[in-house]
Amino acid sequence: MAVEVDLGPGLPALQMVGLADTAIHESRERLRSALRNSGLRVPLTRVVVNLAPADLRKEGTGFDLPIALALLAASGQLPPQRLEGLWSAAELGLNGQLRPIRGVLAMAIAARKDGARALLVAESNRLEASLVKGLRVWGAASLADALALLDPNQRRRIIASQPRARAGGRPGEGQDAGEAPDLTDVQGQEHGRRALEIAAAGEHHMLLVGPPGSGKTMLAERLPGLLPPLSEAEALAITQIHSVAGLLQPQQGLMRHRPFRNPHHSCSAAALIGGGANPRPGELSLAHHGVLFLDELTEFPREVLDQLRQPLERGEIWIHRARTQARFPCRITLVAAANPCPCGWSGTADQRCSCVPSQRRRYWSRLSGPLLDRLDLQVVVQPVAAHQLRRSISASVDPQSGSKELGSPQVLQRVIAARGRMRRRNPGAASNGSLSSHLFRRELRLDDAAQTLWEAAICQRRLSGRGAERVLRVAQTIVDLDQRATVDTSAIAEALSYRTFDLTGERRGDSGHPGDGQI
Repeated sequence: MAVEVDLGPGLPALQMVGLADTAIHESRERLRSALRNSGLRVPLTRVVVNLAPADLRKEGTGFDLPIALALLAASGQLPPQRLEGLWSAAELGLNGQLRPIRGVLAMAIAARKDGARALLVAESNRLEASLVKGLRVWGAASLADALALLDPNQRRRIIASQPRARAGGRPGEGQDAGEAPDLTDVQGQEHGRRALEIAAAGEHHMLLVGPPGSGKTMLAERLPGLLPPLSEAEALAITQIHSVAGLLQPQQGLMRHRPFRNPHHSCSAAALIGGGANPRPGELSLAHHGVLFLDELTEFPREVLDQLRQPLERGEIWIHRARTQARFPCRITLVAAANPCPCGWSGTADQRCSCVPSQRRRYWSRLSGPLLDRLDLQVVVQPVAAHQLRRSISASVDPQSGSKELGSPQVLQRVIAARGRMRRRNPGAASNGSLSSHLFRRELRLDDAAQTLWEAAICQRRLSGRGAERVLRVAQTIVDLDQRATVDTSAIAEALSYRTFDLTGERRGDSGHPGDGQI
């Protein structure tokens, strides 16, 4: 985008054209006060400001600084050649201070691609913009400082006096292992722990169903700690999305940890998927390269959940509006959690379920079959026995008496090794879950007995084509974790054990409960 300013004869006025929103129109008052309080002259003539291209709607306060610079150049207070090849964005305070705006990282990437001479932003945004290599970034605390930076005779002195911008080190560095929840905190739940490891290794979506307090949320919160460290490109992509959403803190720098987003079930479709008149990323994109946790899945409106289906398949979402469209990446691992019935106690031995069959059918009818079909791992989580809880308390007092189960660092090494085997088979792919069907089937090694078992399961469970392929993907991930070369019957059987809801009572319409179809 470009800012054009023209001074013409007429009564003193400042007119904005170019589909500007309310925040940009209000910049007229900020601009007058900032110029006057910075010792600069406000032109006493008719001023027309054009935001090009004129057919694209503009929003936000980031246009304040470029409008001020263009106005100063048009009124002869700033040599126009100093603005050649310059990109700038910042909000103006009434006293002339420059305030940070959202989306500076995306702007810096666009400036580098355009071959900009430099990018001028508020000092609070300088670290964020400096994450883009190969771009000169200038940070100014006020409009007067910005003008000084544009003066070649003063620029070197000002830049030398500024603190050196640091990007925060390489992704994954500096993370305290004690900060992230550890898998050793989970007592029992061997089936759930194993499913969590498979989900981390293959980027498989997962559904956890169990009564209240059985550990569904605890399992979900430990999944980010089992995912491999972020690459430089992944960290930059995550930081860019959070910058566009306005969620980066001043001087935060590069995001080094995989996101874990946990939206409430009352959120709207625009909040979950993204949207608005000028589209912004939603929770789905904010979880890019991380985990999106949907607790109380059946409490989300069905029409909201069904909008997840295509993004889960493609790893991106396109939001179309009348005047614009936007693409947001959303390569996520989805973890959903739900109770087995409205009261929460269906299928438990020590609590009686108070729900009638019709209530349970209505409860599970909120989830569509196509959405459940995309959840590769469907796990029933049972309440933890008293002796296992006692063992966890004993371990907190005496570590020597604790469980010998693997913690997050050990499982993470197994996941990294499995991902390495996946990349050696398909160098361009990150995991079995993200492979295209063509590439996956080309590299699949399935023995005859395993194929027979798989075909029988398709007929018995009435699996769709997508569901049948996802069984194979999970089986391949199991083989990669166990360092085997061929998918055999044991891998297929274990993968089928995570298809809990193919033949459950709720899906058939009778009085069963989740878990009826589990092998």
